[in-house]
Amino acid sequence: MRRFTGWVVWLILGVLTCGLPSLARSQQSLVVPGVESGPSDERKPGTSPGKQPPDQRLSGSISGTVVDQTGAFVAGARVKLSRDDQPPLQEVLSGDDGQFSFANLAPGVFQLTITSPGFATQASSGTLHLGEDYVVPPIALVVASAESEVRVSLTPIEVAEAEIKDEEKQRVLGVIPNFYVTYNPAAVPLSPKQKFELAWKATVDPISFGLTGAIAGIQQAANVFSGYGQGAQGYGKRYGAAYVDLVTSTFIGSAILPSLLKQDPRYFYKGTGTRRARFLYAIANAVICKGDNGHWQANYSGVLGSLASGGISNLYYPAADRYDAALTFENMLIGIGSTAATNLLQEFLIRKLTHNVPNYTPTGP
Repeated sequence: MRRFTGWVVWLILGVLTCGLPSLARSQQSLVVPGVESGPSDERKPGTSPGKQPPDQRLSGSISGTVVDQTGAFVAGARVKLSRDDQPPLQEVLSGDDGQFSFANLAPGVFQLTITSPGFATQASSGTLHLGEDYVVPPIALVVASAESEVRVSLTPIEVAEAEIKDEEKQRVLGVIPNFYVTYNPAAVPLSPKQKFELAWKATVDPISFGLTGAIAGIQQAANVFSGYGQGAQGYGKRYGAAYVDLVTSTFIGSAILPSLLKQDPRYFYKGTGTRRARFLYAIANAVICKGDNGHWQANYSGVLGSLASGGISNLYYPAADRYDAALTFENMLIGIGSTAATNLLQEFLIRKLTHNVPNYTPTGP
C-alpha cells in the first residue's frame, strides 16, 4: 500500500515537472515513504531512486463514543488521554452525540480515563500505530453506586425520648424507681407529652403500688387518720388516700405545672466540685429548677404543686384530719425540706446505689 501511494506521488510530481519546470528545478529532497530516490534533488531519466531516511513519523488520531448502559449518548463526559512517555495530559469533552477525538498524535501506548457526574469512572487503553486513526469501541458508563454519607440527625424530642428510656431503667438497688433524676448535665428539655409520660410511668410502676401499701400499713398500725377506722376497710381507705396523694403530687408538680410553666421536673445531678458546692447545689434545687430554656429559675411547679396536692387531699381525708390553710402552707414547707433532703441523697448516695446509670460527663465545679 505504501509503495502504491509512493508511485501515485511520483506520478503527480511528473505532471508538475512537465507543466512547471521552474518549480521542478526548485524542489529540495522530497521525502516519500517507501519510495527510493537518488542522492540529488534532480533526477535524470533512467536513473534509479535511492533510499529516503526513515526518521519521520506520521501523526495519528484517537476517537470514540461515550454512552450509558442503555446505549444513549453521554454528552459532556470528560475524557483524559495520558501517554506513558509523552506528557502533558490531554483532555476533551464528549459532544452531544457522545463523540470525542484527539488529533495529531504520535504512535504509542495510550490510556483513556472517562468521568461524568453520576457515573462510575471508566478506563480504556490501546496502542496507536504510525498514521493510524484509532477508533475506541463504544465506552459504556455505569451509574455510580449510591455511596452517600448518612448523617442521622435526631430531633430534640427524639433525643429526650431516648433520655427518658435511660431514666426509666434507673432503680435504687435495682428495685426502687429513680426516674426523676438525670445524670446528663446537658439533658434536652422534655416536651409536655414526655413530662406526662414520665409521671405516668412513675405512678403505675409496681414498686409504687408496693410502697403505697407499706405506707398505708404503717398508718393503720399507728392509727393515723383514725376516721378511716381499722380492719380491711380502714386499710383500703388509707391505701386509696396514699395513692391519690402520690398521683396528684406527681402529676400536678411534675407534669401539669411544668408543662404550663415550661420547667423541667427532674433533678440535674452535679457530681463534681467541692462537697460544700454540691451540698449548696442540692439544697438550692429544692426551690429552683432548670427551665425548658436551659436557665435556672424559681421552682414554681414544685411549690405550687405541693400546695395544690395538699388542697385536693382535703376532699378525701377524714373531716378531723383535713388541713386548714395554715397547715397546708406548713406541709408545703415540710415538702420543700423533704425535697432538699432527697436532693442531698441524690447527690451523695443514691447514684452509688442506682443500677443502670447512663455514662454522662458530669458538670464542672
